[in-house]
Amino acid sequence: MAIVEFLGPMAREAMSVDVNSLRELKEYFKDDEELQKWLKICAVSVNDKIVKDLDTPLSKEDKVSLLPPVCGG
Repeated sequence: MAIVEFLGPMAREAMSVDVNSLRELKEYFKDDEELQKWLKICAVSVNDKIVKDLDTPLSKEDKVSLLPPVCGG
């Protein structure tokens, strides 16, 4: 199970999800309308490295972070 972190204003607790790739993770969250809005604009990191490929494999030791855009100075 990968650990998924929801950062910034998404304000959700981290959760463990039994998926094998980012594509499966996207499918896992398909019915969560509120989260779908965020997923369209978030960057994604796996073990603190930004990734863009939905076929990125995940293992039980991986940490997936959903990173919403932020403003600041």
